[in-house]
Amino acid sequence: MADRNVAVGAWESLFRAQVAIMRGLAADFPSKDISLNEYDVMFNLSRQPDRRIRLRELNEHVLLTQPSVSRLVDRLVSRGYVCKLADPQDGRGAIVELTLSGLALFRRVAVQHMDTITDRIGDSLSNDELCQLTVLCDRLRTRSTN
Repeated sequence: MADRNVAVGAWESLFRAQVAIMRGLAADFPSKDISLNEYDVMFNLSRQPDRRIRLRELNEHVLLTQPSVSRLVDRLVSRGYVCKLADPQDGRGAIVELTLSGLALFRRVAVQHMDTITDRIGDSLSNDELCQLTVLCDRLRTRSTN
């Protein structure tokens, strides 16, 4: 069992690093067409089979509250980047699908965003450190969802 003070210090350092990195990525976000949060939704949709997912499942993948995700999806629908479909398994639910137009925009922004991430993260740590960080973060995330 880890020492309590060491655990709290590690959490504080991880949290502050995440906030600083996210602020920097938001400030350098390479698109005027979509926000970083909209990009996050489109990123998650792009990783799903057929680029679609139930809205309630999408909520589990993004860092926003459920009402915020619903409003954000509605904005993306109004601009033609995603569409909402009735969920055939749950009449009260919706399925969100990334449109071809949304996928094209996502791909354009993703290339530039990956460059920004590489500049901010890749220039700070070696490849071995990045791999170690990934393993540690995945372990923390998996542990906290159990």
